[in-house]
Amino acid sequence: MDRGRRADKMAGMEDTINRARAYLDERAGERVTLEELSHAVGLSPFHLQRCFKRALGLSPSDYQRELRLEGAKRLLGRGSGVTDAVFGAGYGSVSRFYEKAASRLGMAARAYRAKGKGERISYCTFRTALGHVLLAATARGVCSVKLGDGEARLVKLLEDEFREAEIVEDAPALRAHREAVAAFLAGDASLARVPLDLRGTLFQRKVWEELRRIPAGETRTYQEIARAIGAPAAVRAVGSACGANPAALLVPCHRAVRTDGGLGGYAWGIDRKKRLLDLERRKGGRK
Repeated sequence: MDRGRRADKMAGMEDTINRARAYLDERAGERVTLEELSHAVGLSPFHLQRCFKRALGLSPSDYQRELRLEGAKRLLGRGSGVTDAVFGAGYGSVSRFYEKAASRLGMAARAYRAKGKGERISYCTFRTALGHVLLAATARGVCSVKLGDGEARLVKLLEDEFREAEIVEDAPALRAHREAVAAFLAGDASLARVPLDLRGTLFQRKVWEELRRIPAGETRTYQEIARAIGAPAAVRAVGSACGANPAALLVPCHRAVRTDGGLGGYAWGIDRKKRLLDLERRKGGRK
């Protein structure tokens, strides 16, 4: 196949996937079978399933689950009761919602409805060789790790992230987590066992889990990460998921690099990314 025909084929498939997404978006509160979707876009169920996942990193059924969750989050955020939000988003029952989705809100559904109100988040800040580190956690685990040059800015970022939660500076409560981070930055410990309580889409969480599998001292390209999670065409989405990572260091997005060997982006500055990679390589690497 010559280059022109290949480009036309790729463009045609992209159009088909976009039409499939639009079809599902328009029916976000409904249950759309793979057979119905394939008939709507004129592609066999087998090829649609494979191409959809290759392009987006999600199967059509996973995509619908994400739509339902996002719908429930929007309704909860607008003040709807949990039952109204659950059925309004297309879940068949409240128990089904809690079984499949509520844990991914990062907090109880009623707390999410109030934008975190009633949720207690403890935080501490401390200086390291990389500058200031802010570490925050719920009772379930670390929910945020931020790096920067000033404590005040990091606290403001945390407050913006959890606007209605009760945010309390409580260094003693976070002593074990703080010591783990400090030891990691000294090259003497792993962060693999520190508990996490992160909010993110299914795709983001798949990327973050894959990042945590990369051994310290090693890197993976965005393309390699996309392939590892079964979405080889979703390279840009992998980069976006890395950028949305709420827990620096614990989810080591600094280990993701460009295909050409360049460092790529890093929310906390390219210099910090380079220093982190140099530190891990120098110390021989620990996950």
